[in-house]
Amino acid sequence: MLTLQQIKENPQRIIERLAVKGFDATEIIPRVLDLDDRRRALQLQNDTQAAELNKLAATIGAHMKAGERDLAEQAKASVAELKASQKDLATKLDETEEEITSILLNVPNIPCDMVPEGKTAADNIVEKEGGPMPDLGPDALPHWELAKKYNLIDFDLGVKITGAGFPVYLGNGAKLQRALIQFFLDRASEAGYLEVQPPYVVNEASGYGTGQLPDKEAQMYVVTLDNLYLIPTAEVPVTNLYRDVILPADKLPVKNCAYSACFRREAGSYGKDVRGLNRLHQFDKVEIVRIERPEDSYAALEEMKDHVQGLLDSLGLPWHILRLCGGDMSFTSAITFDFEVWSGAQKRWLEVSSVSNFETYQANRLHCRYRAEDKKTRLCHTLNGSALALPRIMAALLENNQTPEGIVVPEVLRKYTGFDIID
Repeated sequence: MLTLQQIKENPQRIIERLAVKGFDATEIIPRVLDLDDRRRALQLQNDTQAAELNKLAATIGAHMKAGERDLAEQAKASVAELKASQKDLATKLDETEEEITSILLNVPNIPCDMVPEGKTAADNIVEKEGGPMPDLGPDALPHWELAKKYNLIDFDLGVKITGAGFPVYLGNGAKLQRALIQFFLDRASEAGYLEVQPPYVVNEASGYGTGQLPDKEAQMYVVTLDNLYLIPTAEVPVTNLYRDVILPADKLPVKNCAYSACFRREAGSYGKDVRGLNRLHQFDKVEIVRIERPEDSYAALEEMKDHVQGLLDSLGLPWHILRLCGGDMSFTSAITFDFEVWSGAQKRWLEVSSVSNFETYQANRLHCRYRAEDKKTRLCHTLNGSALALPRIMAALLENNQTPEGIVVPEVLRKYTGFDIID
């Protein structure tokens, strides 16, 4: 959530940067400033009346002691009037603050200056690319056919048990999935990330804290009886570990990683983009999360990008990094880099990771702060990234590594799988 201080410092810049995300704030920002003026005026009036109440309370005793009963009763009447007025002021103050918060919860984060203008994915910028492109013949099979041929994944069983988008992994497919999870977690641990095993359901406060609510409510599975939400990513519970926390400066940075299943309704998805593993309602992912001082967060972002790139290089997958334009960014992000891998049989790029800096946007919602050396508390910067999401990694590995003899397992995974080839 944007802070009032950010808005008051340069409201015109806020309006201009939000326009890069396609969000029209020309009426909203002035409205917030007007409400803040009203809030401060009400607070001043409330403080003035509180001081007057204290004075009157002191005179009542003095009047009673001096035998001035009439004056004491007059003071009591004045106190009663002021208390009634203060109650009315408190109600107006609460309503004003609630309206400000309600508006700001629906205003996206401003993109940082490095974010290019643009409306769709076509306007994203390719920052970097690498990895060997596969040289597959004309008879190369897409991953859903390979999964059936080698009995790795049963999509129909998933439909039977739950519905489309909930595949069942079998045999070597399940082992390869587990190998990827362990490989990603081991690499994260080696990079200094503390592993966390979070809950898979969160409460409403957690959803608001990281910005899934109210923006993405329609994309989340809801346990209506208990008003809980299935997590769309481990980012939500892990970042919420630091909700309402003041961290000592010497405890920063905080670096966490977590494996979890992820659940997304993906309402409105259809066509070739949802075939096989391309888009699922339940999938596995390893997430990395960082809490940083503001001055360190962009160096941390580069470290996270290097970490994801290293994973893809180790797996031998062709990749590129996209710097997302304003129109293709998430509600909460200040800047996002997407990693995509080349799917050899489908001949298309598949997104496997998003690495984002949220600056103070999530921290303000979470009340996640640190105590600086000058003893003042300041908002942290929060960052997160997929390292990595498994379905499309699995799709690319199956397709790009297919041979007449079978599917070759990347060398870095063999100590986890116990086999070199799927045949």
